[in-house]
Amino acid sequence: MPKGLSFRTQVDTREPQFHSYIITREDGSRTYGFALTFFEEVTSKQICGAMQTLYHMHNAEQYDILHTPATSPPGPEEALAPRLRPLPAPPPRGTLLRPHPALLAAPAISRLQRFNSYDISRDTLFVSKCICLIAPMAFAQASRKVLQQLHRAVTAPQPPPLPLESYIYNVLYEVPLPPAGRSLKFSGVYGPVVCQRPSTAELPLFDFAMAEVFGLLGVENVIQLFTCALLEIQILLYSQREYSGDA
Repeated sequence: MPKGLSFRTQVDTREPQFHSYIITREDGSRTYGFALTFFEEVTSKQICGAMQTLYHMHNAEQYDILHTPATSPPGPEEALAPRLRPLPAPPPRGTLLRPHPALLAAPAISRLQRFNSYDISRDTLFVSKCICLIAPMAFAQASRKVLQQLHRAVTAPQPPPLPLESYIYNVLYEVPLPPAGRSLKFSGVYGPVVCQRPSTAELPLFDFAMAEVFGLLGVENVIQLFTCALLEIQILLYSQREYSGDA
């Protein structure tokens, strides 16, 4: 998972997210990985109680940061002077008096907890989980379909026709790597999955949607990246969204 373990409630989006990654070894060989991240309900009362405690601690810390005035340290003369201050003059008649900020602390904390908190008696807690598939080549679309069908089989109210272990065994041990210039079709949990390997006379395998690449980067950036690739310039892509750089 790109950002590690994460928790969400019923008000947050919990759609499964697919992303790819590459494992490069010291000898330069590559292994291509594909992951599907989804969320499952947390049933442990101990974990839910610990999460509520962490939320309360986080809200209290955020409140202290937002409401603590930034004051400069006193000088030596001010530190040695007696802490006597003249009393302020009484306000004139008709002046609207405002309560002291300390009196507003409790309502502010309650509002902060109401809009940014987790209540074990009201909310449902979900935790992120991930299923991965590692392949010798970057068959992204085929791997996406395999993982999505496996996730659907786990979350569906009715189980698939065969045990789930049989589909996993089929993908791991019975589906061969297609030869160069050939395509391969095998059965998934709910439908067929097709992958194609280009021949040696074709361009290298690129099993990602080009429309998605242009939509994320734009035409000018794609042309600039292609120019850098032709000039053998190292390219580093950085995404602020965790699942936008899987293409």
